[in-house]
Amino acid sequence: MGSSPVLQNPQSLHNVFVYGSLLADEVVRVLLKRVPESSPAALDGYHRFSIKGRVYPAILPVENKKVTGKVLKHITDPELDILDAFEDVEYERRSVEVSLTDKSEKIKAHTYVWENKNDPNLYGEWDFEEWKQVHLNDFLRMSSNFMEELDLPDSRTRVVTYESFFQAGDEKSMA
Repeated sequence: MGSSPVLQNPQSLHNVFVYGSLLADEVVRVLLKRVPESSPAALDGYHRFSIKGRVYPAILPVENKKVTGKVLKHITDPELDILDAFEDVEYERRSVEVSLTDKSEKIKAHTYVWENKNDPNLYGEWDFEEWKQVHLNDFLRMSSNFMEELDLPDSRTRVVTYESFFQAGDEKSMA
């Protein structure tokens, strides 16, 4: 056989199109312990909604609409598992084709689509800049709590972590 090294199973690397809280490098760093290379991108045929009672957005297919965001590149399988857990049961991971806006190139990527297509709580358009000013710091703390919980044997889901965190903070943030 010669002395060639045995190749370990090479991990598959993934592209992930993000359009909400994960546009903030600070949130990605908390979850993945790094900020992956990324490219600005757009997803045709979808709309980004605000969600009543939530600070993060949802996307659903809507004709003649477009969602701008970015593609996180070279995401490993364990990192994809973390993102799956973070997006939790409210979202379904789908494979989509996105257009890279810095090159006129289309690539395949995973993205997280809102599970409930008829959700009456979806409305309007979600604004990342406004979210950054109003919610980023709280969201970073919640994300850190989520990552600490993820290492525990009976960790809570992200939705439960989110709800307990933001309901506990509601009295303060409403003042």
